[in-house]
Amino acid sequence: MKNTSVHELLCRLSVAMVLSIAALTLATPGRCQVGVPNSFADLAEQNRPIVVNIYSTQTIKARNLPYEYFFNNEQIPEMFKHFFDMPPGQNPQAMPTEKRTSLGSGVIASSDGYILTNNHVVENADEINVRLYDAEEYRAKIIGRDPKTDLALIKINPKHELKAVTFGDSDKTRVGDWVIAIGNPFGFEQTVTAGIVSGKGRAIGDGPYQNFIQTDASINPGNSGGPLFDMAGQLVGINTAIYSRSGGNIGLGFAIPSNMAKSVFTQLKATGKVVRGMIGVMIQPVTQDLARQFKLDRAVGALVGQVTPGGPAEKAGIKAGDIITSFQGQPINQGSMLPALVAETPVGTKAQVGIWRDGREQTVTVTIGELPEDHGNLGGGQASGGKNTGDDLGFTVQALTPELGQSLGLDEKSGLLVMDVRPGSIAAEAGLAKGDLIVEAGTGQQREPVRTVKDLETILTQHKDQNILLLVRSHKQSRFVLLKRK
Repeated sequence: MKNTSVHELLCRLSVAMVLSIAALTLATPGRCQVGVPNSFADLAEQNRPIVVNIYSTQTIKARNLPYEYFFNNEQIPEMFKHFFDMPPGQNPQAMPTEKRTSLGSGVIASSDGYILTNNHVVENADEINVRLYDAEEYRAKIIGRDPKTDLALIKINPKHELKAVTFGDSDKTRVGDWVIAIGNPFGFEQTVTAGIVSGKGRAIGDGPYQNFIQTDASINPGNSGGPLFDMAGQLVGINTAIYSRSGGNIGLGFAIPSNMAKSVFTQLKATGKVVRGMIGVMIQPVTQDLARQFKLDRAVGALVGQVTPGGPAEKAGIKAGDIITSFQGQPINQGSMLPALVAETPVGTKAQVGIWRDGREQTVTVTIGELPEDHGNLGGGQASGGKNTGDDLGFTVQALTPELGQSLGLDEKSGLLVMDVRPGSIAAEAGLAKGDLIVEAGTGQQREPVRTVKDLETILTQHKDQNILLLVRSHKQSRFVLLKRK
């Protein structure tokens, strides 16, 4: 073995220590890491003038429920009405009022005073006041509202040109990207918080156009309508909601993507309303069980339950049972993504739609139509009684007659009306409900119309050991229900 001098050992030890310290420094969060900013100060300073605080007030009549109930009751003598906390002869219109203040945020969308915020910040407001970064205050008026996306456009008349936001491309935002939020949480003006994009394409409620960006940047009440900026200082989202049991931030904030916000802003500014695209389908999420039924290797896409007669989808050849897997080249990983993407597409666009049918991928061209303003769910009816189609499945049905259909307000001419579902049965666990109308039954793509109870019993017998897929209509919408026998 070669002899090593003390001097050489000390040199080697020094080099090793330097390397160890360097490695430790690079591994320490927040220090010297590539992509981690040393400070958000410059970014915040650059964008604060773009953010406004919004104070909206609403006048509400003080309620006196006992008096309101009895005031117009002629059977109660006038002399007794003072027992209900209002002098005899007092008109309810003269009842005392109170003003409620709502706090929110907004982002200056154009230099002449157009401001984008949340619809719920200004909805039903009698008065809207806007405070700018430099403490200037203005009265604002509503230009247009879009409750479906929870966006609204308001306008002030500033004394000078304002600094306006630069819209970024939210489609290019990636999970893990740094973002900052600026707003008015709990009335603390111009509060800056930072975090990362935690997820995309999130749906958190019943709205039809939910495609939220999820972030862990602290968002609290009062941040609503404020901006979410990327590290280039561009707008990538409008903060709109938090998920919290306590009402405060727990790291789950949601923002409307800037691409959707930009489209809504442009239309509201031009016409005061929003025109949306449509293809004319009713869809539902694809579960693992449904994916297996349709021979799809992953639970992705939007399952078409109903196609509007004469609509764009029907003209393009899309059928109930197709799974929409992409739209204009963008994969549909979750069914909730599709309505927002279609809605943002200009009417008349020839869109490329990827569908899964008969175990293989296909592409069809759909010409985007215009969504009617009164588009929505319509009511249906329910009934009782019927014939049991198989006690192992736990539901009873009755063939739909013209008289029964008319009494229930149904447009369908045939099908099997579900009269009862036994709690805890296979049908109940699958989500089948009393009042549903079964129009098709089978397995996967192999389904047949059912017009009589005998039709359904025959299909159940033919596929005795298999799961049964039902196409069901309820409240003017269609969905698939999978009865899992195994």
